[in-house]
Amino acid sequence: MPRKQLRLVQAWIELRQDELSADWELAVNGETPYKIMPL
Repeated sequence: MPRKQLRLVQAWIELRQDELSADWELAVNGETPYKIMPL
């Protein structure tokens, strides 16, 4: 992945960390995760 795109994805992950963690827990428990705003 080109560096510019990688930096964008990393910034998005940092901004959405709480949502990603919550969705991960839902998925692990067999529940449907919520939608997260895209880049």
